[in-house]
Amino acid sequence: MELTAVLTPAEEGGYVALNPETGTTTQGETVEEAISNLREATALYLSEFPILAPGHPLITTFSVPVHA
Repeated sequence: MELTAVLTPAEEGGYVALNPETGTTTQGETVEEAISNLREATALYLSEFPILAPGHPLITTFSVPVHA
């Protein structure tokens, strides 16, 4: 099953990893560690709350004007 991982830099260092399909969130010191931790957390979540038909996610970006 292919799912989405969204990684953002953490303030204290490393990365926060989010799977938007399930809402699982974790962190890691490196991108690889964050994804590995997210894979494990998401697998545990899905063992309790299976997704019947996840489909393919559409991921895009958008801009928000920032006023100083």
